[in-house]
Amino acid sequence: MSKPLSKLFDLSGKNALITGGSRGLGLQIAESLGEAGAKVMITARKSHDLEVAATHLASRGITVHWMAIDASNPDEIKKLCNESLSVLGSVDILVNNAGATWAAPAEDHPLEAWDKVMNLNVRSVFLLSQAIANACMIEQGGGRIINLASIAGLAGSTTAKYIAYATSKGAIVNYTRSLAAEWGRYGINVNAIAPGFFPSKMTEGLISELGEENMTSKVPLQRLGDEDDLKGAALLFASEAGKHITGQILAVDGGVSVVVPV
Repeated sequence: MSKPLSKLFDLSGKNALITGGSRGLGLQIAESLGEAGAKVMITARKSHDLEVAATHLASRGITVHWMAIDASNPDEIKKLCNESLSVLGSVDILVNNAGATWAAPAEDHPLEAWDKVMNLNVRSVFLLSQAIANACMIEQGGGRIINLASIAGLAGSTTAKYIAYATSKGAIVNYTRSLAAEWGRYGINVNAIAPGFFPSKMTEGLISELGEENMTSKVPLQRLGDEDDLKGAALLFASEAGKHITGQILAVDGGVSVVVPV
């Protein structure tokens, strides 16, 4: 007997952990999963930002907890895993969204900056996924892991200075595919969302440099992403509606990734 569509997207009784959840894309995803019924735990580095985000989510009727951590620190990842299990009981949905970038030409890119980007954008994703899977997902026979990649990880870019970020997001693309193949036997679905350009603190410098009008002119839909554009994709990957989808990379970019330059 098939389920009603409303039940397929219902996350009541589920628990979600979202890194980088205090603002931007992470907060948007927390809204989506929380409004679908999930209890959420959001993390970021700054307590004040998390308090503001938690108040915002609670005003929308979402049960929310928060914890300030540096996701690039393996010891703090362990603390986050333990705290999430303590307050939520289990983690059914893990959203690996925390990330960083660094603007520098490849020939001058500082090693410490390269390591900072890789440690947060790649290593922390692996460590937290591993910790949550071992703590609860494998034992409970399933779970959803949603990684935030980027269209910068789908192809090379003529925009200079973002070699570390693009490389890290390319790694997340194949990490997602490889983990999906390996953990499918545990009933764990692993997928990634690859956003295009969304106004955020991370992208404000690039948007200012290139100009919003210039950037939108290269987008088939003639617009940048907004505060609702990731919600449907995140809910699909997190819910029963997406139970037979794994190892996939969904670009949410207005069509940028399908355009061939001429």
